[in-house]
Parts: sequence; structure tokens; C-alpha cells
Amino acid sequence: MMLRRIDKDQPETFAFTKSNLSWAKKQISKYPKDRQQSAVIPLLYRAQEQEGWISKPAIEFIAKMLKMAPIRVYEVASFYFMFHLSPVGKKAHIQVCGTTPCMLRGSEKLIEICKQKFLKIRKNLALKVNYLGKKLNVSELVLTHQLYR
Repeated sequence: MMLRRIDKDQPETFAFTKSNLSWAKKQISKYPKDRQQSAVIPLLYRAQEQEGWISKPAIEFIAKMLKMAPIRVYEVASFYFMFHLSPVGKKAHIQVCGTTPCMLRGSEKLIEICKQKFLKIRKNLALKVNYLGKKLNVSELVLTHQLYR
């Protein structure tokens, strides 16, 4: 498992937009009172859609909505690679599989090429991830939600 940490540069606050807050409350209401913390993934995903990434204030906001300790929300956000803990490219976000099978098929070279071409533009544009979901005989790359092999 790769170590994932939250970005050191954080906004001061986070709040859902009016429509996202209404949506979040509706999601929470779908769960029984004693299971409403189960809405953590949909709420994290909506926060990321709104801001482009998951910030510490977003984690704290969601934790308060769900009556959870912020560390529990952070644990979920840091476990799943679909959640970005630092800002990513607005036009493109590159993820390259970094598992051993992909490394044997050239993913390290692909990562280096991405860094050389794009890192000047945005520091967090290229990200090495553990697993992209489909193992074939080629390296895998995701460019803004589209899988390429």
C-alpha cells in the first residue's frame, strides 16, 4: 500500500453549496439513524466533485455532518485512490498503475514520461496508484476518468 497524505496547503474553510448540501442531507436520510455514517463515501465524492480534491476542512465538515471523528473520514479518503488528497489538474488528471505487473510492462517509464511532459504545468498532475482495476498484459493509465492500456 502506498502512503497517502493530505496536502500541506489547505483552504481555511469548506462548505457544500446549497444544492450539494441538500443532496448530502438526502443521501444521509437514506440510511437508518444508527447507520448514517455509511454515507461517508458519497459525501466525500460530492465534496471532491465540488472542489476538485478532498481538503482537511472538507473532511472536518463531512465528519461533523455524519457525527464521526474526522480521523475516520480521513481513513476512508486516504484508503481509496478515487479520492484526491491534494489538488489535481483541472483539465487532466493522470494516474498510472504502479503495481509489479505493470512495472514489468513499462509503467515506470510511462510515469517518467508523464512527469517530464506535465509536471512543469501542475505539480500533482501525474500520480502513481496501486491498482486501476483491470489487469491485462500492458501498463495502464487513467486520464481524467478514461482508462487507457
